[in-house]
Amino acid sequence: MEVYCTRPRCPQPRNYFADLDNITNLKTTQQKYCTTCGMPLLLDGRYVPTKLLGRGGFGAAFLARDRRIPGMRQCVVKQFQPSGNLTLAQLQQAQIMFEREADVLAQLGNDHEQIPDLFAFFPVIVNSSQAGQEDQFFYLVQEYIDGQNLEEELAQQGKFSEQQVLEVLQEILKVLRFVHDRNIIHRDIKPSNIMRRRDGKLFLLDFGAVKQVTNVALGAASSTGIYSMGFAPPEQMAGGQVFPSTDLYALAVTLITLLTNKEAIQLFDAYSNQWKWHEQVSVNSHLANILDKMLLPAANQRFQSAQEVLNALHSQPLAATQLNSPSVTLPPQRSKGSNPVVSNRSPTQPAFSTVELLGGAAFSGFQGSLIAIALFSVVKLPIPTFLVGCVILGILIYAQTRRWIEKFDLLIIPTISFAIIFFLPFLQGGLGIQTVILLAVAAGLVAISATALFRLIYKLVRLIYK
Repeated sequence: MEVYCTRPRCPQPRNYFADLDNITNLKTTQQKYCTTCGMPLLLDGRYVPTKLLGRGGFGAAFLARDRRIPGMRQCVVKQFQPSGNLTLAQLQQAQIMFEREADVLAQLGNDHEQIPDLFAFFPVIVNSSQAGQEDQFFYLVQEYIDGQNLEEELAQQGKFSEQQVLEVLQEILKVLRFVHDRNIIHRDIKPSNIMRRRDGKLFLLDFGAVKQVTNVALGAASSTGIYSMGFAPPEQMAGGQVFPSTDLYALAVTLITLLTNKEAIQLFDAYSNQWKWHEQVSVNSHLANILDKMLLPAANQRFQSAQEVLNALHSQPLAATQLNSPSVTLPPQRSKGSNPVVSNRSPTQPAFSTVELLGGAAFSGFQGSLIAIALFSVVKLPIPTFLVGCVILGILIYAQTRRWIEKFDLLIIPTISFAIIFFLPFLQGGLGIQTVILLAVAAGLVAISATALFRLIYKLVRLIYK
């Protein structure tokens, strides 16, 4: 088993222990140490880091497994270790902030389903590489959210549709309403800090210890100076007080970057001190006005709470905009514990990614060939078989465009169809099951090729006439 060393400057952090491939040994071994720097690898005696997820100026994040939990539950281990030399007083202050962060995250994660749970926090003191000295590291262990953040989604699929942005806006506003009600300001909202789990649920991530405001009046909360360039409003960049509207500003910047697929710095005109995003995308005027108000430079001119934005969204139906922009129906609010609900995807649907298009093509080709073979085995007439097969295939394609069939359905339906043909030999048309498989796979590959070709032609034509 490979175990990753969490010491920041370890020259060879990957360690392999063959004995840990045995689950019994993994659960009972006392400790393992990095073969390069001697750092203890089993954190707090139970968390086994297996992969580096990311590293920044204030620490690193590791994918880990909890060897004390049945099934070796995955989790994220965050190490807080600022770069540079810290005095003893600074290190003590960092520890206080870290413990406060742990208290806040324990409350937030346990009480809200869209914030990762906190599992543990602890310090680790080890011998330093310099003789006679010690290093101290602080760790948070959080729930692992298996999915993609919105920055990754944007890079993969391109611009978000208006309805996709509305979903993000409503879901994150509900999280911020909860967070702000507890006198906490996130301070670093951006696409990479919003994660979509594989089931579609959105999570707000990264309540970093140095970005937290807790147990103080909101009006007295001064900025730490930690922010992401382009997403932070003027009061935060100036190191002044921060407010709920500080997070609303960053959320609005996040949304216009998703809509336009442009970096924040490309959308802001420093000369006029205004955001210039309307030229990049056409959206409903009511939604545009809401985003513009969230983006105002003065904190007191913006919406003052997440609930105010939600009220504004529901105060007026989002009807169709000019330039034939389709109308959008807002998702209804939901209570805690329910799955995310988006209103019927009519008349618009979120854009299909390339993977979805090619997967649908493979499904259509494979399933279509099975239908054709089975029909011909029964009807024995080529023209009626062709016509009926086209109708059925058209229905399946239409169901995909409406997203009535997606994800696992694309595997389940062909599997059931194949099983029926396999166990009912008279539906094989005398071809034999091996030939049926070859024809179905070949049809799927042809469909993928044709879809990819037409998608390429479409993009080229669109690029020429854009």
